[in-house]
Amino acid sequence: MAHDIIGWLATAVFIASYFAKDSAKLRLIQGGAASLWAVYGILLHATPIIVANILVAGVAVVSARRPRPGP
Repeated sequence: MAHDIIGWLATAVFIASYFAKDSAKLRLIQGGAASLWAVYGILLHATPIIVANILVAGVAVVSARRPRPGP
């Protein structure tokens, strides 16, 4: 049952990311949600869920930290 809680928490964090005003914050929050999904995958022993969400979390965090060009 603990894995269900992690899955629902990941869903809630992902949905909450859409309320972020700043695109970098949106990506950081989505990276956190993807990290929770990876934990969920670990609890289920589901390699595709683990790998996909580690990749998504990494890309989200890196892209959020990358400087944006000015106008």
